[in-house]
Amino acid sequence: MITHPRTEELVQAVAGWIDSVRPGLDPRNAFLARVAVNVLGVVGRELTQGPAAEAAAVERLSALLGHEGSFEALNAELCAALQSGAMDAETPGLLGALKANALEQVAIDQPNYAYEGRQ
Repeated sequence: MITHPRTEELVQAVAGWIDSVRPGLDPRNAFLARVAVNVLGVVGRELTQGPAAEAAAVERLSALLGHEGSFEALNAELCAALQSGAMDAETPGLLGALKANALEQVAIDQPNYAYEGRQ
């Protein structure tokens, strides 16, 4: 039976290769290689952490809005409710849901970001 590398393993392999050749590059290309490695890190974390973060966001948004739906639909509805003023900072659970969603996205985009209250 042939097994294939998982997508996140492929991303890690490419990032590792770029890092291995980066020291021999001129300064501009070394910088661009570092940017590429960082992008691949985000892609890898999105692949491994993204589905759970999205599922948790859907759960929070469903509770907040009172019905189920896709992340995209619930998020669009939330945005519309905020724009129209139907929801605001006084809406029970809103700020907690927004904070949790944002922190999960930060964990994917910038895992080393230090913020107040981080454990």
